[in-house]
Amino acid sequence: MKPISLLVLFFILLFSNRAHAQQTLLTGTVTDGSTKETLPYVSYLIVGTTLGGRTDADGKFSISLKGVGNALKFSYVGYKSQTKTIKPGGNQVINVQLMPDAMLMNEVVISAGKKPRYRNKENPAVELIRKVIANKAKNKMENYNFVEYQKYELMKFSLSNLSDKFKNKRIFRNYQFLFQEQDSTQIGGKNFLPVFQEEKLSDFYFKKNPEKTKTVVIADKRVNFDESFIDNKGLTAYFDRMYQDINIYDNNISVVSNQLLSPIADSAPAFYKFFITDTIKNHNPQLIELAFTPRNKTDLLFEGKLYVTMDGNYAIQNAFLTVNKDINLNFVRALEVKLDFEKNPDQRYHLSKSNLIVDFGLSKKSGGGFTGERTVAFKDFKVNVPRADTVYKAAGQLVVVPDASKKSDEFWAINRPEPLSAGSMKIYGNIDTLQTIPSFKRTMDIVTLFFAGYKDFGPFEMGPVNTFYSFNGVEGFRLRLGGRTTPALSKRYYFETYAAYGFKDEKWKYFLSGTYSLNNKSIYAFPQNYIRASFQRDTKIPGQELQFVQEDNFLLSFKRGENNMMLYNDFYRLDYVHEFENHFSYTLGLRKWKQSPAGSLYFSNVTENGLTGRTDHINTTEISLGLRYAPNEKFYQSKVYRTPFVGPDPVFNFRYTAGIKGVLGGEYNYHNFMGSIDKRVYLSQLGYTDVTLEGAYIIGKVPFPLLAIHRANQTYAYQLNSYNLMNFLEFVSDHYASVNLDHNFNGFFFNKIPLLKKLKLREVISFKALYGGLRNENNPDMNPEAMQFVRNDNGQPITNSLNKDPYMEGSVGVGNIFKVLRVDAVKRFNYLNNPDVSDWGIRARVKFDF
Repeated sequence: MKPISLLVLFFILLFSNRAHAQQTLLTGTVTDGSTKETLPYVSYLIVGTTLGGRTDADGKFSISLKGVGNALKFSYVGYKSQTKTIKPGGNQVINVQLMPDAMLMNEVVISAGKKPRYRNKENPAVELIRKVIANKAKNKMENYNFVEYQKYELMKFSLSNLSDKFKNKRIFRNYQFLFQEQDSTQIGGKNFLPVFQEEKLSDFYFKKNPEKTKTVVIADKRVNFDESFIDNKGLTAYFDRMYQDINIYDNNISVVSNQLLSPIADSAPAFYKFFITDTIKNHNPQLIELAFTPRNKTDLLFEGKLYVTMDGNYAIQNAFLTVNKDINLNFVRALEVKLDFEKNPDQRYHLSKSNLIVDFGLSKKSGGGFTGERTVAFKDFKVNVPRADTVYKAAGQLVVVPDASKKSDEFWAINRPEPLSAGSMKIYGNIDTLQTIPSFKRTMDIVTLFFAGYKDFGPFEMGPVNTFYSFNGVEGFRLRLGGRTTPALSKRYYFETYAAYGFKDEKWKYFLSGTYSLNNKSIYAFPQNYIRASFQRDTKIPGQELQFVQEDNFLLSFKRGENNMMLYNDFYRLDYVHEFENHFSYTLGLRKWKQSPAGSLYFSNVTENGLTGRTDHINTTEISLGLRYAPNEKFYQSKVYRTPFVGPDPVFNFRYTAGIKGVLGGEYNYHNFMGSIDKRVYLSQLGYTDVTLEGAYIIGKVPFPLLAIHRANQTYAYQLNSYNLMNFLEFVSDHYASVNLDHNFNGFFFNKIPLLKKLKLREVISFKALYGGLRNENNPDMNPEAMQFVRNDNGQPITNSLNKDPYMEGSVGVGNIFKVLRVDAVKRFNYLNNPDVSDWGIRARVKFDF
């Protein structure tokens, strides 16, 4: 989880919630008293409370109580209710046999003998679901030429299943006003602590030909935390990613950053079992209750019930979706989706309300956790009402009216489809009050330092702490100290600096920048619009490009092989950055760059008399233009990096850099064109593939430090965008094309292997190929005037050009080890005769994922 607020709460919960109250664990199975068949989704309730739940698809249930209730009541449509006595304390197994209610049943069929094997062939439930699938197109919104409606969204997130002991801890002495009693609509335990809430009201427009959609947010109200600790927009984006709209007519449904196969997907009969469990004749039209369960309980599939209309539309009138307790989802203890549909004037159906509740926790059985709930209600649903083209202006974008966040309480009272509960109404004020309490501010300050790496001092913050100490082959032991100003000093002017010292090379490194915000917003907030001037003198490994981590991070100090080839760089920079709301951005830059070799790296040329001479430095002056387009991108803005949430939309990058000889000491003329495309491709039950295509072309005669130095990795961490068995500075090119494929199967194969599937491991494979080369003018083997490549002590070249064969490497790995670790066995396929290379290796990567 990237949002710092969640980490804060998780941190508090992990070390504080140790409930020691008397607990009672109730488990058991509910069966039909006549047929002995298990009964799925039977409701049970602790008598005298609002606590309860439903049995799973196998009729099993489990509930943990903390000193409440003495009786458990079971009820099911068509059966007589039954109440069982609870013995407080310890574990108790309660097996229940419900008897059919003769008053409700016209006919009871008792069958005995061996249970028949489930088959799709000649199965009336499968025949029915195939009719639902065949009629999906006409029941989708896209079947209409025009659609519009108003949409109300309510998102709530809380610490849940909290014991009285946790609630009464001294740390929460000043926070008792935050706690609320759990109600019957929630999953979890007795107490919960709301930490986030957002309401949104929007108008939606759809046009079929040409296809256009537009969403206009007319009102938005949410809990706002101090921006120095938490990115509020990023927090909203994160929750939106976790709790997306549920469209059961899609083949795949996104929930908690994963895609689960819909029970009415085209391929659903191959992955689900279906059963007709009831016929509801007192409803117009008549409904068939259709239960479904996954064939493999660990796959990313739902289980639950569908209510299908028998009016020829075969539409979904209601749906209840949950997941099996054995599903390969991390930290998800329970998940429920309820969908309600209403009839259109043309006798078809549209979604009128959806409710998604997910309960998270370190343990799937007990203890504190998080509960998130998103409710969406639709009204004023209109079909085939043409609108003027001006309505669809800026189609595809999310349009927010200027005063959306300033709507009055009276506005919300009128426009909410249902009044908020008294507890929900208090959340906004409670969080505002919470942030005025000194102890909470101190807690947030400490946790922000721990997770984000910065210590806040008001107008100035010090950090990041993970760079204070590191080491490498050139500098040896390195100390660094730095910081930057905050909006508390100025919303227009920002300054950042650091100083570092290497005890081996005995050199100081430093950085200083000044930034002016052109839109009077923080330069770290979206959309950015600023101009920055900076100077930096520091070391750099040629060809190492890192994402979301700084190069002098302590953990990256550990490297394999020889890694004492570095550059001393002096950068004078002037940059202009401009982002737009549609996630298109451009950057303009002017850079004066002096680079000098360090360690075993050297610059050498062959002189006119054939002797080899050394060059102390290279001077360049560059102008650059960068373009980036990331449609529908969502991200969390941390203290240092903007971390995007990967989605199905591609990300396009283009960069042009021109070297100018004779300006500010520049020694070379050249043109560098580089472009890339990143996209995630979802393959339903087979997982997803992250694809990166990249290419570049450099025009001009330049020394090898100005060529494309391909991204290598000599750490033991698996880096997605680097070549993990390539040595630093091993390959350079003046033109290249590359492809990077990283596929995660989400446990599709491991889930089918007995015993192994209990570990919830996930298979990953990757393949990377790089095709490139050098023109003769930039190849010292063909042009003696070109700067010579680096050689080792034995005279073997360390730096090389790619020949007709592409560089290739691949890996197979196991992910989700202990829920956070991925380990890959990486194989290098060619160029094995280069000095000091490894043809295989083990690399690890920490990844938090659901």
